[in-house]
Amino acid sequence: MKRLVVGATMLVAAGWTASAEAADLNYGQRAPYTVNQPLNAYSWAGPYLGANLGYEWGSVSNNPAKPSGFVGGAQAGYNFQNGPWVFGVEGDIQAAGADDTFAPWKFSNPWFGTLRGRAGYAISNVLVYGTAGLAFGELRAQTFGWTESHTTAGWTAGVGAEVGLAPNWSVKLEYLYVDLSSSQFAITGVSNGYSASVVRAGVNYHF
Repeated sequence: MKRLVVGATMLVAAGWTASAEAADLNYGQRAPYTVNQPLNAYSWAGPYLGANLGYEWGSVSNNPAKPSGFVGGAQAGYNFQNGPWVFGVEGDIQAAGADDTFAPWKFSNPWFGTLRGRAGYAISNVLVYGTAGLAFGELRAQTFGWTESHTTAGWTAGVGAEVGLAPNWSVKLEYLYVDLSSSQFAITGVSNGYSASVVRAGVNYHF
């Protein structure tokens, strides 16, 4: 019995010694892992590319026509982030099915695009923002088989919200007001411009 107790004591002591030596060896070869950023922090910084789909409704100046229809396109941008504040630039190009006919004239907006600045506030993976900048696009008029188109520039402004679903993916909902400058149309005999509201949903991939 005495020999059994002495043997067990020696075995336990040997185990403690081996464990201590192994611990010293492991930490001597490799430092413990450390986290440099807060856990679960979502980053909005960097480039992104995406697509959108929505609806547009507007009006033509000096004419009662009110074109409306679905829109869809692609957007790309870049974000800078400082704490919860997010600043960036975004451009998009849209194909539009907005049109309307009044009396002999049919007006349509086949396409438009924007180049905007964005500024917003992020609460982890939720970003709310305002946006404003340059708009450009085409206003087309048709009557009695004649067609006349003018491509003009103007301005745009709006608001939106974006939610990060994963480190590389986000979805957004956005409202834009687009105002394109007027041009003299020969087939109407007056100066016509176009302004519209756009509501669209989109998805972005962040690189």
